[in-house]
Amino acid sequence: MTLGAPRIHRRLTGSTNADAQALAIAGAPHGTLVTAAEQTDGRGREGRSWFSPPGSSLLCSLVLRDAPPLLSLRAGVAVAEVVGPDAMLKWPNDVLVGGRKVSGILVEARPREGWSVLGIGINVAVALVELPEDIQETAGTLGLDATAVEPTLAELLRRLDPWLARPAAEVVRAVRERDALLGAELEWKSGRGIGAGIDPDGRLRVKLGDGSEVALDAGEVSLLAGPRP
Repeated sequence: MTLGAPRIHRRLTGSTNADAQALAIAGAPHGTLVTAAEQTDGRGREGRSWFSPPGSSLLCSLVLRDAPPLLSLRAGVAVAEVVGPDAMLKWPNDVLVGGRKVSGILVEARPREGWSVLGIGINVAVALVELPEDIQETAGTLGLDATAVEPTLAELLRRLDPWLARPAAEVVRAVRERDALLGAELEWKSGRGIGAGIDPDGRLRVKLGDGSEVALDAGEVSLLAGPRP
């Protein structure tokens, strides 16, 4: 079934992910899309906020029935293809250009009920000076005009649809080709180490100071330094 139909567009909403979750609970079909010109309570991972000036970003959430594994990584690859050859993937859910975050991905799901909500935000036409000062140094933008938001959405849906069906091994290979954390100094809640790639299960491999290695399957990772901006 084609992604993006039916579509609900809101001029203003709290969160497209919250709207899509309500629709999923009510029985909305696979591919249902919620978009908004502005949201007041946009969410990222670990409870963070997602801020975007009105009309400047692609803000969308999809209802997916029986979604495949590695959903966040699949979406990341699709977004990176839309953004262009310089796009890199910061495991597990960010897309970077020049070390700056141009896109964030948030998956919220109820597997027992058979649905997932895939939220994607892309800074299509954001003017960085309009962002809060605390994120101006890390946020990025595609630098396009606001009229590019709808074409960006169409291209995203076109790219995402096939990635949802591709084998996990192909997804992992694609992520490895754009791995922003490879060889980088990283920090997370319980440790610190050097990014050592993505394993076959989509986990982040990290080499520790004693030479051993761990594989992270969830959580927020901070990029401290590294060779791949």
